[in-house]
Amino acid sequence: MLAGNTAFVPPAVDYLVVAGGGGGGSNYGGGGGAGGLRSTVTATGGGGSLESALVFSLNTNYTVTVGAGGAAEVAGNNSVFSSVTSTAGGRGGGANGGSPAASTGGSGGGLNGFGQLANIKSGTANQGFAGGWSGGNPAVDTRGGGGGGGAGAVGGNGATSSTGANGGNGVATSITGLSVTKGGGGGGGGGSGSSAANFGTGGTGGGGNGSNGNLSGTAFGGVGLDNTGGGGGGGGYYGNTGGAGGSGVVILRYLTSVGTITIGAGLTGSTATDGSHKVTTITAGTGNVSWA
Repeated sequence: MLAGNTAFVPPAVDYLVVAGGGGGGSNYGGGGGAGGLRSTVTATGGGGSLESALVFSLNTNYTVTVGAGGAAEVAGNNSVFSSVTSTAGGRGGGANGGSPAASTGGSGGGLNGFGQLANIKSGTANQGFAGGWSGGNPAVDTRGGGGGGGAGAVGGNGATSSTGANGGNGVATSITGLSVTKGGGGGGGGGSGSSAANFGTGGTGGGGNGSNGNLSGTAFGGVGLDNTGGGGGGGGYYGNTGGAGGSGVVILRYLTSVGTITIGAGLTGSTATDGSHKVTTITAGTGNVSWA
């Protein structure tokens, strides 16, 4: 107890931990899933309940890792703050021979447009949503890819058109003092048989757009934005490569009165002041942080 019988309140830190987004699939490709998003402020991923702030000790190291985004048809990488791990975004499915199928993740990757009706790839509870399917069937190869799942919404389905489906939207939080949106899923690539733009758009929060299906061999899916965990866009039919996913981010918010943070070797980050709080944004690397 402190003087005056005031209970001691241990220092605590709010956090936003976003994993790297998955890469989009190639050739009728599905959009990449967004990196998992865990937050103690405003809202968290997957429609879950807010996380609890972490109590920390001074002069103690806490691990931080910012997950990189995945290349085309590759899942992203996990992000970590102390005991909190956000799961990498799932890859979008590709339709080339030898291309991998979509995968689960923080948010699930979208299925390719070449006849994948079922086997939707789920997100992780309290982190993100499932990817979408194509709406095609094994006898029809004109369909666009499914949208990658977002931290805030499921990826769109391709229904029965050649247009790629839109990626799921991300989640807005105010951890920096302003509203910022992270974790958008990648848009699906367009199918064949259309002379118009037929790509799916990326979800809000950094998801990359898919590429047109009528641009054979000349276009790439859009990349997810770095430090959002956005999924990469799917490539359109024949020769169009999926886009890479965006890297994640770790943002920490704590009272200015609890101490000064040290960002250790191996990490890239900066600290700003928002009223009675400091906000540390770590954009790359692996290392330790501590307060003194």
